[in-house]
Amino acid sequence: MNIDDSLLTKLEKLSSLKIGDDKREEIKNQLSEILNFVDILNELDLDDLKAVVSSIEGGTRFRDDISIKSEVVDVILKNAPARNDHFFVVPKIIE
Repeated sequence: MNIDDSLLTKLEKLSSLKIGDDKREEIKNQLSEILNFVDILNELDLDDLKAVVSSIEGGTRFRDDISIKSEVVDVILKNAPARNDHFFVVPKIIE
């Protein structure tokens, strides 16, 4: 599939991105390559394959949710210029 200027303009609008004039040709070529690759993938016959959710038989094993006391907060906050309990104190920026 070939990406033309009108399609690229539409994609710009949908993605809320602005593509510079110097990058338009490069982006069009890259998008065309991606779509060509997807077309190749669509040619694969996958009708006889079963969908796989996990590579581990029986699903993912769960671990026990155990709380562990960590000193990370104290180590980080000891370098803070200002703190209050376990929080950084910063200047107010919103009125």
